[in-house]
Amino acid sequence: MHLTLVGLSHHTAPINVRDQTALPDKLQEKVLSFIDSSSDILEAVLLSTCNRSEIYTTSVEEQIDSKSIEVWFHEIHGVNQGVLSPYLYNRKEEEVIRHLFRVVSSLDSLVIGEQQILGQVRDAYVQALNTKTTGTVLNRMFEKALAVGKSVRETTEIGEGSVSVSSVSVELAKKIFKDLKQHTAMLIGAGEMAELTAEYLVSQNIKRLIVANRTYQRAADLAQRYDGIAVSLDDGLLMIPDVDIVISSTGAKEPILRKEQMVDIMRERRNQPIFLIDIAVPRDVDPRVRELYNVILYDIDDLQSVVAENSKARKIEAQKVESIVNLEVEKFLEWYKNLAVAPTIAQLRFFADEVRNKELNRAMAQLDHLTDKDRNTVEDMSRAIINKLLHEPTVQLRKTSESEYKDYHLLSLRHLFGLDEKENEKTSLGGD
Repeated sequence: MHLTLVGLSHHTAPINVRDQTALPDKLQEKVLSFIDSSSDILEAVLLSTCNRSEIYTTSVEEQIDSKSIEVWFHEIHGVNQGVLSPYLYNRKEEEVIRHLFRVVSSLDSLVIGEQQILGQVRDAYVQALNTKTTGTVLNRMFEKALAVGKSVRETTEIGEGSVSVSSVSVELAKKIFKDLKQHTAMLIGAGEMAELTAEYLVSQNIKRLIVANRTYQRAADLAQRYDGIAVSLDDGLLMIPDVDIVISSTGAKEPILRKEQMVDIMRERRNQPIFLIDIAVPRDVDPRVRELYNVILYDIDDLQSVVAENSKARKIEAQKVESIVNLEVEKFLEWYKNLAVAPTIAQLRFFADEVRNKELNRAMAQLDHLTDKDRNTVEDMSRAIINKLLHEPTVQLRKTSESEYKDYHLLSLRHLFGLDEKENEKTSLGGD
């Protein structure tokens, strides 16, 4: 049984390429047809997210031709052959295990420590289980990977602290207002930054979302996607007294919200706290509003400072996670390498027991004067001899850590005892 991984990610492919490999759930079923049509592939799991598309496989051939997997990779995505090839990576054996454990621990993510990948890997594995494309190796590998990912979340702070301007903005709002379900937020501007912020606000169940923009249609398009309310920029500025969180990201050359306006707004709010987040360059909000009571203002420099601190903290935690991953890879690798050992030892013991039974029965036929107690003693002695003879070779075979030596010992053992020939004889006679 041998492991192979073929895939691409944000490390190797630009977003326009990754867009072509974002797979709907139903395409997992095509993995089953891929396995059915291949004489070499035994198991497969497809992992597809917005930043990666990977297929994990096991095969009977050690040097499986990954080109056949690449061909299928193109076919399932409906892409002409060769288009994705420059962006694909190919990993084998231990590299596959390490890669998956790092992926599920978010060490390989676009944003280190992001929370979504653990669930995405779990979903991919469940889909593979449902379509029956997994088996002994991938089941164990993915279950162990998920356990590692969970352990990383519970024992480290790899996911603490937001590391994007938009997510930091929402995290700061949560610290000020605790429960965003009770508060209204306004986005001034409808660009990419506003959309990212809207996504985070909605994920935190903001009570009401208002989108204000100079071009009303752009505000309407964004508001519709996030079940918000669209207004013109002028109307939005008039509505600020009823809003608790204002996130502004327009392209205005002059501040759209001055101190004098905020004085009137705070009077109308009866000095209830308001959180202003200015992520525009040049700034949308007059920095002097910080002088007003209960007006909390963060600009892009403030936010980037928080992002930098959080990123630094995550990188420190990432070192701890790497240590956890390395340890768990070694543990899994020991089990994986012993897969070939276990059936060989079982065959050897079966062969030895066959010889023991044959010779014991021959001897017992000539020792019919023995009592039942004597017969049991002789039989126990024969088993003990076999166990003692096989104990040390078994221990040494399991202890061999270097793959090259283990393979040599396995081949030698199988050759010296003729285990492959015996297995072929058994198969030709109709055995299992």
